[in-house]
Amino acid sequence: MQKSKQVSIGIILAIIGVVLFSAKAVMVKMAYKYQISSEHLLLFRMSFSLPIYLVIAMLTRTANPEKIKKSDYIWILFFGFIGYYLASYFDFLGLQYIKAGLERIILFIYPTLVLVISRVFLKTKISKKQLVAIGITYVGVIITFWQELQLDTPNIHLGVFLIFLSALTYAIYLVGSGWLIPKFGVVVFTSYAMIVSSFCIIIQYLLFDRGDVTSYPGEVYVLGIFMAFFATVVPSYLISAAISRLGASNVAIIGSLGPVSTILLAFFILDENLSILQILGATIVIFGIYFTTKKAKSS
Repeated sequence: MQKSKQVSIGIILAIIGVVLFSAKAVMVKMAYKYQISSEHLLLFRMSFSLPIYLVIAMLTRTANPEKIKKSDYIWILFFGFIGYYLASYFDFLGLQYIKAGLERIILFIYPTLVLVISRVFLKTKISKKQLVAIGITYVGVIITFWQELQLDTPNIHLGVFLIFLSALTYAIYLVGSGWLIPKFGVVVFTSYAMIVSSFCIIIQYLLFDRGDVTSYPGEVYVLGIFMAFFATVVPSYLISAAISRLGASNVAIIGSLGPVSTILLAFFILDENLSILQILGATIVIFGIYFTTKKAKSS
């Protein structure tokens, strides 16, 4: 009974976290209207997030300090570097070359990558139920965004490659999270990893950019603050908490809800059209996630 309750809480946390994370894509598209570069937008997102992560890190302690080795801190540096720095950077760059619909389809191969990476490096078994759930949700994602695909976009191959790298690096981060969270605890691990990511972005700006970041319209900074808190800080802790309860593989499958929430947010916020085909695809995705969560509760 207690385990079932923990699973239910994990599912709720994962769904809320995924929906909040997906709001980032809408905010990015809104910010790009002001001719801001992807590097500066990412800098705002993580710089505004950094003080919160620093405060939380100072106020919390590791879950099992006796189990932590020096090498574990090196792994945090690694996962922080690739998880929210490289994954976010590749995603922001890719969105400059391809439509959000194609980006969603490519990006959400990461549940499959999570299963493969977990199988190869952690010897985690891949169940038939997980494969079926991934198949269902991915079919739904493709149907949802099929009408938005425009394969004659300039530099589409570069955009596709960048988004694939984003999916791969994020999948590696999720697997690493499932491994390190039991040692550090949800809050500490997430804070440390995100602090590393934030400093990576700031260092990149200082070394390779140093462009003026004070002359953008006020709307850009407001979007940066909203992106930092609602689409970065809050969901980062929610997803980590969900991983600690459900495992990286199941959380990754629930992550397929992201494309659905993206089109719904775009419909309400950006006034984009919502077609019958998208509604059908969204329904299929939700069914696949329901299949996953139902099996997780009964297992």
